[in-house]
Amino acid sequence: MKRTILLYIAIIIVAIANAATPWKAGTKVSANTIKQQGIEKFFAIDTISNEVYHRIANKSLPKNNHISRHDLRYLRLLHYDIQGNILRGEMVCNKAIAHDLVEIFRTLFESRYPIERMQLIDDYAANDDLSMSHNNTSCFCYRPVAGLRTLSRHSYGMAVDINPFYNPCVKIRKGKRIVQPASAIKWADRTKSSRYTLSPNDLCYRLFIKHGFRWGGAWRTTKDYQHFEK
Repeated sequence: MKRTILLYIAIIIVAIANAATPWKAGTKVSANTIKQQGIEKFFAIDTISNEVYHRIANKSLPKNNHISRHDLRYLRLLHYDIQGNILRGEMVCNKAIAHDLVEIFRTLFESRYPIERMQLIDDYAANDDLSMSHNNTSCFCYRPVAGLRTLSRHSYGMAVDINPFYNPCVKIRKGKRIVQPASAIKWADRTKSSRYTLSPNDLCYRLFIKHGFRWGGAWRTTKDYQHFEK
């Protein structure tokens, strides 16, 4: 009887510890931990908690008349990096595409598709160039399209940038080629490829298209190879 009680106490302590453990993007997770706790715990949709709101308020979510925290969802995800490590990832997106993204990223994870990092853009002061330069996969950031006044689909949490350093945005302005991020100019040449490179033959591309997203790499003039939007 005493042994049974001690076992129950141990289970409760572990459960409390797991519940209290914060979700920290970029930290490693073992396959054994995933098996023990169940993969559903690692692919979850939450409303924007006060903790997450304090991270994004006045950064990726400034005061505006177009979108509020109630329109957004916080995703807990897993991904493999190129070394084969399993990492925690996170993303804020519009609630309208939350289930799409969980399905897409779970399939990518189960296929060991490499994503270098997946953190909120607020970890980079909501600076898109800085986030892209660190090859950070992200979604929500209230901002205009670079060089324009029109709001980006990222402003509504309806666009995702995948491995952006290796899949830069390439545009022509006044006869001049502009690459974003500028440090990724090597990867603007799509004859060069890495394991992070997106193309129409790529699993990531096929999954996003299957879920009704449009790919920026197929645009007529600007080629935004990292970008999927609804």
